[in-house]
Amino acid sequence: MTIEEIYNLVIKMGIDADFRKNERIKKILQERKKKFQNLPQKEKEFFDKESLTNPFSDTRILNIAKDKDIKKVLVGIGVSVSEILIATKLKVDLVISHHPLGVALAGLSEVMDLQAEVLAQYGVPINVAEKLIESRTSEVYRSISPGNHQRVVDAAKILGVNLMCAHTPCDNLVANFLKKEIEKRKFEKVGDLLDFFDSIPEYKIAKKQKVGPTLFAGNRENYCGKIALTEITGGTEGNPKIYEWLAKNGIGTIIGMHVSEGHRKEAEKNFLNVLIAGHMSSDSLGVNLFLDELEKQGIQIIPCSGLIRFSRIGSIKSIKKLKN
Repeated sequence: MTIEEIYNLVIKMGIDADFRKNERIKKILQERKKKFQNLPQKEKEFFDKESLTNPFSDTRILNIAKDKDIKKVLVGIGVSVSEILIATKLKVDLVISHHPLGVALAGLSEVMDLQAEVLAQYGVPINVAEKLIESRTSEVYRSISPGNHQRVVDAAKILGVNLMCAHTPCDNLVANFLKKEIEKRKFEKVGDLLDFFDSIPEYKIAKKQKVGPTLFAGNRENYCGKIALTEITGGTEGNPKIYEWLAKNGIGTIIGMHVSEGHRKEAEKNFLNVLIAGHMSSDSLGVNLFLDELEKQGIQIIPCSGLIRFSRIGSIKSIKKLKN
């Protein structure tokens, strides 16, 4: 596979796994094209043309030093200059970071619109969800703005390393995976839901590393109520004021990757159970679902930087290895 083919694959997988329907994403892309066409010519130069075909601003090819058939990739949750140096030592064909870098990091806040539409699916009025996410999006943009976004990209350019990142598509994959698995079961108590995560290899390994799924609010004996996966995809944490609206609309338990103390307190104030599945473990699950498709094409995967690699290709062999 070429870098472009790998990039197009993860975008397609992210769209297919998105909580929004494919038709909705097509409409979003059409609206962007119309906006671009109506821009004054001098402003078109600065428009992110990649966004006309890729709905995920935090997923980009960041450097193509040498376009070639990809046989070996180094993949990490968060890639730094250190991983770029490792890549040169291992002579890999491509480095893939899950967390965004460069222009994809600068554009992280742009994917947060997804959260409003997901919240609406859980009963929050769309006008309320949009307003609350809008204020949080501005906050995230301001916090990211001063960062040295190009540092790792510059290192890749200097050392001749191919580099890309895939963020929201992989977050969509884990969110979709968990949603389907949870909907297959009828969880009554929070403890039953928590125990379910032990059946998923990435979370089981994380638990052995003392960073497994944990209750940050509520207790095992609480009833789950309606379960919402509102904290898995959509860039980063949303607005803490949303918990009041989720509780009003019948949500009893929220599943997330991570939660700040302020958000946790707000959720607890509104009597919500908060199950934090884990950051590296959740990211790893989403990335692994993508990497399995690369493995099917004969690409060698070298995990690094927090990636808990578990292959579901020949899963019986992998599960036996995990148990040992």
